[in-house]
Amino acid sequence: MNVDDYLQTTFPNVIVKPSLFHQWDTGIHFALAQGLNPFKDDGKLNADMFEQVYRQATAIFHDLFGNEDNIYLVTNVYQRKGCQNRKKTMKLYDRYLKRNEVKYHVRQDILQYVFHDEEEADQFYTSRFSVKCRKPDMKYTHMIKAACNEDFPPLKPRLNQSCCSYYPDLFFINATKNVIFFIYDDRGCEVIAADKEVIRPLCENIPI
Repeated sequence: MNVDDYLQTTFPNVIVKPSLFHQWDTGIHFALAQGLNPFKDDGKLNADMFEQVYRQATAIFHDLFGNEDNIYLVTNVYQRKGCQNRKKTMKLYDRYLKRNEVKYHVRQDILQYVFHDEEEADQFYTSRFSVKCRKPDMKYTHMIKAACNEDFPPLKPRLNQSCCSYYPDLFFINATKNVIFFIYDDRGCEVIAADKEVIRPLCENIPI
């Protein structure tokens, strides 16, 4: 089953884009590193805050994804029409997937712009990259950090932004537990599930 068939069956009418929480009845929104500022008084980045963000986001990931779960890794890359660097984005996952056998199965689909901005929709489109894998196939700690680092270019790692209008959006989809996990940036993340009992323990287990 490809990711489109899976989504239509399990999460009908959900568009894989930011604000999943508002598209589905069963979900949780987590604010990360509450009460902490990304900058210190001297204007430097607050490393302690980012470490807490990484720790909390990774804890949620571990709670939702087991080593044997089937996972769809999906990334939206928002590109300007006429972009000449489309092929370069095929390397999006190169540094984050461990096995070449998995990398060879990365799929790219060209979709309509997923945001409701008619002016931008005439100028941009969505390149969606997807691959089916398992937790041990991914350098997931690096991917989680890259998602959290969106608004802070000095921080590494980062997701490839070749010919992008916005920072790419990364979604972890657990096809075994029927859960979608999305980190929108250092401020927080959202989880939606087909069965509320799957995510109920998150509220008790995750130190937010």
